[in-house]
Amino acid sequence: MRIDIITCLPRLLESPFGDSILKRAQNKGLVSVHVHDLREYSTDKHLKVDDYAYGGGAGMVMMMEPILNCFRKLQEDTDYDEIIYMSPDGEQFSQKVANELSLKGNLLILCGHYKGVDERIREHFITREISIGDYVLSGGELAAAVVCDAVIRLLPGVLSDETSALTDSYQDDLVAPPVYTRPADFEGMKVPEVLLSGNEKKIEDWRFEQSVERTKKRRPGLIS
Repeated sequence: MRIDIITCLPRLLESPFGDSILKRAQNKGLVSVHVHDLREYSTDKHLKVDDYAYGGGAGMVMMMEPILNCFRKLQEDTDYDEIIYMSPDGEQFSQKVANELSLKGNLLILCGHYKGVDERIREHFITREISIGDYVLSGGELAAAVVCDAVIRLLPGVLSDETSALTDSYQDDLVAPPVYTRPADFEGMKVPEVLLSGNEKKIEDWRFEQSVERTKKRRPGLIS
């Protein structure tokens, strides 16, 4: 998979891709992530990428020209399966969306900033808009990192145990059951006996029951 991210603030994305699972995935050659500074595609001598909104009002708007210059340059070498715009009013990101995107080959992500981008970019060039929640961030960079993290960990070979991602919360529309590790008894706080039994069938049944009960309490909207 190849992921290209367009941003006004590329340094915000250095840390998320420089450690842990996302770094290892890149080192293994399972994904390549490229961050592009939008200002490098500005034709303004001050590298300006925003301007005042027509009709007035507070806040600036990301201009069309730098974005299209960047899009067209990247598309010379890469055919993108999706051109994604990170936006507060986009499609709600979910495990289902992450699963869908993990099956794609090439993704291009545009990080919004200021009051957003010129609407003509959204109307004519964006293929999918994604929001990570009903709140507003200072920009789309952190949201893009969240999406990339959720997608990349699903790629075959990224996790040392490939079954791990398949048992995560929301993969089966249930949240994950409680988990425990050693010691089995810590200051009188004990691990459930079923988990120490060695009976795989009973353990799986217990975990499923716990997932259902926890989902009912914490995410009742998932239970139909």
